[in-house]
Amino acid sequence: MNTRGRFSALAVSLLSAGAAEAYVGPGAGFALLGSFFGLLVAILAGALSLLIWPFRWVIRAWRRRKALAAARVRRVIVIGLDGLDPGLAERWVAEGELPNLARLAAQGSFSRLRTTYPSISPVAWSSFMTGVDPSRHNIYDFLDRDLRTYQPKLSSSEVSATQRTMRVGQWIVPLGQPLVRNMRRSRAFWSILGDHGIACNILRVPLTFPPEKFAGAMLSAMCVPDLRGTQGSFTYYTTDPAEAGATSTAPEATGGMRVLLTPADGGISATLPGPDNPLREDRRPVELPFTLRPQVADGTAELGIGGRRHRLKLREYSPWIRLAWQAAPGVKVHGIARFYITRLEPHIGLYVTPINIDPGNPALPISWPTYYSVYLSKLIGDFATLGLAEDTWALNERVIDEQAFFQQTMDHHEEREKMFLNALRKSREGVVACVFDGTDRAQHMFYRYLEPDHPANRGKDTEVYRHAIRDVYKRADRTIGLALDDLRPDDLLLVVSDHGFQSFRRGVNLNAWLQQQGLLALKDPAAPCGDWFDNVDWTRTQAYAFGLGGIYVNLAGREAHGIVAPADAPAVRQRIVAGLAGLRDPQTGSVAISAVYEAAAVHTGGPYQAAGLDLIVGYDRGYRASWESATGRVTREVFSDNTKSWSGDHCVDPRLVPGVLYSSRPVRAEDPGIMDLAPTILRLFGVAVPAHMTGKPLAIDV
Repeated sequence: MNTRGRFSALAVSLLSAGAAEAYVGPGAGFALLGSFFGLLVAILAGALSLLIWPFRWVIRAWRRRKALAAARVRRVIVIGLDGLDPGLAERWVAEGELPNLARLAAQGSFSRLRTTYPSISPVAWSSFMTGVDPSRHNIYDFLDRDLRTYQPKLSSSEVSATQRTMRVGQWIVPLGQPLVRNMRRSRAFWSILGDHGIACNILRVPLTFPPEKFAGAMLSAMCVPDLRGTQGSFTYYTTDPAEAGATSTAPEATGGMRVLLTPADGGISATLPGPDNPLREDRRPVELPFTLRPQVADGTAELGIGGRRHRLKLREYSPWIRLAWQAAPGVKVHGIARFYITRLEPHIGLYVTPINIDPGNPALPISWPTYYSVYLSKLIGDFATLGLAEDTWALNERVIDEQAFFQQTMDHHEEREKMFLNALRKSREGVVACVFDGTDRAQHMFYRYLEPDHPANRGKDTEVYRHAIRDVYKRADRTIGLALDDLRPDDLLLVVSDHGFQSFRRGVNLNAWLQQQGLLALKDPAAPCGDWFDNVDWTRTQAYAFGLGGIYVNLAGREAHGIVAPADAPAVRQRIVAGLAGLRDPQTGSVAISAVYEAAAVHTGGPYQAAGLDLIVGYDRGYRASWESATGRVTREVFSDNTKSWSGDHCVDPRLVPGVLYSSRPVRAEDPGIMDLAPTILRLFGVAVPAHMTGKPLAIDV
């Protein structure tokens, strides 16, 4: 895979060119292989399904009657609002801005919801669905490290290509399909309910790619790749040389590509890169030509692509445009994208969203059953399928502005609400769960508006979008109102967030601190240390920081070049805890790290503890791992200002960022946690809670 490989949003900042070479993302060529075999597989699966359907129907009907006879509810509706902060919610409820949350709390209850250690979305949502902590579901961060190379890999899914191929002239024909598997462990509650004949409709819950087979319907979410096999890579075309090179970091670290074009014949002509082509020996990306002809007088332009023409308006998103790349004779791969003209004069600027997998013609599995995404696309029109759909990095790099990002966020909420309401109408029993991401993305990108002196405000607007977070909360509140209006007497509505939010003003480079303490060594102390531990001497390194969660000991027998004997590891961990806990920022005088947790002390010692995080760093308010620390760089200074638009975060001390739990029925629990929800839902349906679940059923008055 080439240097376009990125993990977008939080993770997009965590990959550089070298890392991308080592990362094989779900997509990027594999999408073509999926298309190659998809039709045949669909035909065979459909035929088999028709043959066994009568028997399955009888068995499921019997199981459903038996289970529902013991159930205390008929239907549980879960609205997930990623990152909804209890403090902000309480403030705007008190001000009358969120009437439906107020109504829900008055009818039932409201409480803070204990999050996971670490307080990172893929970790918390994995605990939501499985009822266990990371040591039992195996997800500790967006990224994991390859223990052989210390290089990053996506923690949630893994892809292996087929090794069986056949050459036909210039083409390489695969003789098998790639394997795409979910790395999350432990069973989700909907799978267990399915065993008892209770169907669930699961929409866009994070960490559900690839989708699992169960007695229900699912549309995958976080970690669904784009068509290039990345976690979200934009493309920006410009005729302005200054704009083409304008980036605060190395171009390969920006989560997208900028293309400098020269106008000709009154417009621009270019190609839109698709996935790498595994059917060719050189694997070069397939390209789709397009033209853009501006009409400056009326603020429009004509886009010609894929044999069709589309009228675009300045600073307005196009609808989703269906695209197809020809990989070989008879082999096409399909995607969708939206186009947005940032300016028409004196230079042209054209932003193209990450190329989403086409829900109506998916090149990779994004739903269960496979046809579910097709059904939804016919019902509501095309929609974003990318796991991290809101393009945070395009705003971070100022390729788009706040207006464009805010509109994108609202549009995605609208799409998701349509599919959620359809599920409500069609599902009169079982579980309907849908997660909305806009609350999280808005706080990441607009938190600086809540603090006039935030370092990220330098040189940026501080007025126009100062109510953006509140407005996204209000939009989510409208969705809650629609669900409340749909409730029946034997229904339960839960509104859940995985964590809250804090400001991200200053970054802490843990690797720089470890070096200063003699715990991390460089091969050449005078040379810089680039991304992913370039220049780190592993033969003299005892500990290293990776990603956003915390610190790993360079353990002998675990890491390929580990030097710390297992018997000595506790002393190394304690030395780090003693040095980091209470660490102060010399510039501000504030405590930057409030606590450092030994993972074994906050987790239950499950089967995946040994390879997971050793220490979880609890940053205090205003602090987080620096962008450089997250990518394995060693800088000279430990502390730095965060000046990116990404100005709010939750990768801090979990005690500072609890989520929310609103319920239409009173919940009687002193300290509910997100791990408690899976066993609670099982108990409500009269299903025994498996012994491996570490969460506890909550007492709910139903």
